[in-house]
Amino acid sequence: MAQNKKQAAADAERARRMKWWHDARFGMFVHWGLYAQLGRHEWVMNRERIPVKEYEKLAATFKPKPRPAREWAALAKRAGMKYMVMTTKHHEGFCLWDTKQTDYNAAKCGPGRDLVREYVEACREFGLRVGFYYSLMDWHHPDGARCAKDEAARRRFVDFTQGCVRELMSNYGKIDVLWYDVSWPLPSPEAWESKKMNAMARKLQPDLIINNRSQLPEDFGTPEEHIQAAEVGRAWEACMTFNGSWGWQPTPPEDWLSTRAVLNMLRTCTAGGGNLLLNIGPKPDGSVPEEATERLTAVGKWLAKHDEPVYGQVDRVQHMEWVTTGQWTRKGKTFYFWVTRWPGSELAIGGLKGKVKSAVLMDTGKPLAIEQSANRLVLRGLPKTSPDKIASVAIIKMEFATVPTQALGAGYVIL
Repeated sequence: MAQNKKQAAADAERARRMKWWHDARFGMFVHWGLYAQLGRHEWVMNRERIPVKEYEKLAATFKPKPRPAREWAALAKRAGMKYMVMTTKHHEGFCLWDTKQTDYNAAKCGPGRDLVREYVEACREFGLRVGFYYSLMDWHHPDGARCAKDEAARRRFVDFTQGCVRELMSNYGKIDVLWYDVSWPLPSPEAWESKKMNAMARKLQPDLIINNRSQLPEDFGTPEEHIQAAEVGRAWEACMTFNGSWGWQPTPPEDWLSTRAVLNMLRTCTAGGGNLLLNIGPKPDGSVPEEATERLTAVGKWLAKHDEPVYGQVDRVQHMEWVTTGQWTRKGKTFYFWVTRWPGSELAIGGLKGKVKSAVLMDTGKPLAIEQSANRLVLRGLPKTSPDKIASVAIIKMEFATVPTQALGAGYVIL
């Protein structure tokens, strides 16, 4: 009984901490570091086997323009994003803050300033929640690899890691998200001392939420470069690249996700009760690639008109089949049909089990005529072409008497 009460209290505390995150739905990931100067992916040091001493020279030539994080935060705000997560240290080992753990950092090298502080200030200026990415793996630290086989090296590297996390949780005011990455090479959370490290982070930041990449489940899962809902009751966030690379890498415009593709990812995450963390990889000077700016600005214009189906408490869409004209998101018995292939003046959906009480085209506010039988729903009174001129994604809001299901299958049977 005592254990049940303890678990219930922990669940309630987690729900309190995570409410803003669930409501937010959409965040910006920012991968930025020395690798941006090479423009060949953030894994360039590893993939090209660049020697540490040669790679270190990039620190002196890293010269970002003044306060580029303001540009990122302004774009995130304009795009309808509610929070940001920035790489404070990626696998390359270069720290973007003024750390006492190593001189290999932005305050003591090329930039000559604390880039993490600039980022935090920009987030707060634009009313965005603040997230820190921190790579546990470190290709630069002398103990970053040998810690797996040498206990003294493990002790030094874990102390270094916890020292970095302690600084990040102590030096910048309230932090909302701690986003770990790649727990190589140590094989267990015990070896990383993850429980101790995360308890320390939470003591410093009582409202902090933490992802699952310190080899502990923590608060939320992180499917990467694919969207897959976690089990019911488990929070999750799909982290996705914009053009196939996390760090800055010049690519043709067609390699970038379209506005429609971003909205489709956002709908898929929303329908599964999850979040979307979409990455930008700023250029070496911190500028946002033009393609990201163009597409995210359009996404923000769309969300300004269609906020209701996305933000706030949503429910999973379950027991519904695919339809060629669009897909759903849901809040209770209110379902939102995202029409991505415009059907013309009427929309037909087969196999719905559940009475539709009302249907409104949200883009115009116009109620639609409803004709429903046991096996077919037809909505009439639609315009001939999509009313959404931003991405041709219009929303029909339907109120059901009960939560509907849909059964079609591959055969064709009239019941």
